[in-house]
Amino acid sequence: MKSLFVVAGLSLISLNVLAQPEDINGGPVNVPTEGIVDGVFIQQHIPTKRMIPYEYVREADVIWSKRVWQYIDMREKINLPMYFPRDDFRADGTWVKNANRWSLWTVIRHHVLAGNIRLFSPYDPITKGVGSAWDGDQLKYPVDPTQPGLNYYSDSLYREEVFYYFGTLLKDPNAQPLTDEFGDPIVDSFPDGTTAYRYPPADTNWFKTEDIVQYRMKEDWFFDKERSVLDVRIIAIAPVIQEINTDGNGNKSFGRMRELFWLYFPHCRFVFNNYFVYNDQNDAQWMSFDDLFWKRRFSSVIYKESNTFDRNVESYRMGADALMEAEKIKEEIRTIEHDVWSF
Repeated sequence: MKSLFVVAGLSLISLNVLAQPEDINGGPVNVPTEGIVDGVFIQQHIPTKRMIPYEYVREADVIWSKRVWQYIDMREKINLPMYFPRDDFRADGTWVKNANRWSLWTVIRHHVLAGNIRLFSPYDPITKGVGSAWDGDQLKYPVDPTQPGLNYYSDSLYREEVFYYFGTLLKDPNAQPLTDEFGDPIVDSFPDGTTAYRYPPADTNWFKTEDIVQYRMKEDWFFDKERSVLDVRIIAIAPVIQEINTDGNGNKSFGRMRELFWLYFPHCRFVFNNYFVYNDQNDAQWMSFDDLFWKRRFSSVIYKESNTFDRNVESYRMGADALMEAEKIKEEIRTIEHDVWSF
């Protein structure tokens, strides 16, 4: 009887712990309220599992390597588990996300703002991309809080800087400057000696899951002679949006694809490892986002490979020819492993 009480007590303790998913890693679990399990069992494997480390690779063991850049199109059916479920914002600005599982963008947004993932600007953040090269895949421009341990919610300077990568300001072209009690416009003075009228705060437009049309990856394919395998490592990943252009008549048209920011993928694995990815064949066998990337359960297209001119595929192939060129590059990589064993 005593052992029965011990088992029951431990069960209640474990249930209480799992009822607070934020205490584990921030990932959703099927315990919406203490004492309530939304299902037959508590889904604790993915939210609590440890990340599998990469195999150690020596430089002397890599006899061949090729760097490629690929994009994952969110419109393809196999990639929909990354895209859904979509998040949203209420009229008051409250962020709304699914309670059971999150999209890849929701996971990234949540943990970048919480300070768990380091963000890298795709251009010089001082000039905001004006007159500077877009070289974010090199991870040259980290965007960090002013002090270690702070994040978007506790660091006002970091909040102003990071918001530029997660949303846009909707300025009213007909907005009038704010006035004082005498009806005169309020003028702000800046340290550099310049002045400007003070306007009402602009409305914010946060990027949502539906705005993310692609994810770009920089990865290295290599042959490890110690293990005799052709392997791949994802180095960095970037969410991509498609800009919307508006002319003077209010007509809208699609603009260019724009990388919001880049993330160092080995650091993202610690977060991706604990979030569910939907399995349309079996609800009892959901994998994590880290498993999805590890098992290559997605469709991607190569848009660049390491080359003499450092050019993209679209600079010398267009349309269907570019897709055929991407498949040709993939086939050349697969042929390398075949050629190693054919001598």
